[in-house]
Amino acid sequence: MDMAMHGAAIPAGFDRRDPRAVRRAARAGRLSGPTTRMAPGHVQANIVILPREHAEEFLLFCQRNPRPCPPIAVSDPGCPHLPGLAADLDMRTDLPSYRVFHDGEMVEDRADIRDLWRGDLVTFALGCSLSFEEALGDAGLPQPYLEGDRVVPIYVSGLDCEPAGRFRSRLVVSMRHFRAADAIRAIQVTSRFPNVHDAPVHIGDGRLIGIADLAAPYHDTPPDLRDDELPLFWACGVTPQIAVAAARPPFCITHTPAHMLVTDRRNANVAMS
Repeated sequence: MDMAMHGAAIPAGFDRRDPRAVRRAARAGRLSGPTTRMAPGHVQANIVILPREHAEEFLLFCQRNPRPCPPIAVSDPGCPHLPGLAADLDMRTDLPSYRVFHDGEMVEDRADIRDLWRGDLVTFALGCSLSFEEALGDAGLPQPYLEGDRVVPIYVSGLDCEPAGRFRSRLVVSMRHFRAADAIRAIQVTSRFPNVHDAPVHIGDGRLIGIADLAAPYHDTPPDLRDDELPLFWACGVTPQIAVAAARPPFCITHTPAHMLVTDRRNANVAMS
């Protein structure tokens, strides 16, 4: 698995605050790194692209597991556009990095998928925790991993998602750690985002949900968890990639972890008032 996720490759003159500029840079092959701190205030999405024959089962998997797999847009078969997320969006070019799977096995990360596009492909855009991370920051809650363009650590838990046909997975979770009073506030803030992973699925000892060692995340570096802090675990949008590996469709494309689709939709539009 490609772990090169520290420090986005920022082209000269690139305005990382503008979602259109982010997509244009990716489309031109001038942006290759993570989108973690780009386009503040705008929704970023996890992406799964599947042949039509697998799309209905995957949609059912998302509907049965809305916390790790919250759909915010679904394309028509063969259409590379999601106009509800951005008028100029092209799914074939506008992510910094795509991950390609054959028969459930990851075979490569690549900069664009124009030569792989087919008339039967359906794109799923799924909510991403970066939307509530902005709200956590606005609430004054510390997120030290964001300071160096790092990625929040994630883990494959021992919790099972509800299966749908060929799609099944253990729940992947992301972990953030806070002092007790801040942890309570973090739960309150993220519960306003039911379409973006919602409140934590677990608080405290990770071993209770099948995570043996917090120092060995599925990807990114281990957290610097202090004695006076509590780990909080949220459902994570990497879960669909585990489900794809289990379903073994002949062909699938996702985003490379942390290399998200940056949209024009505002985070405020996915939050409950």
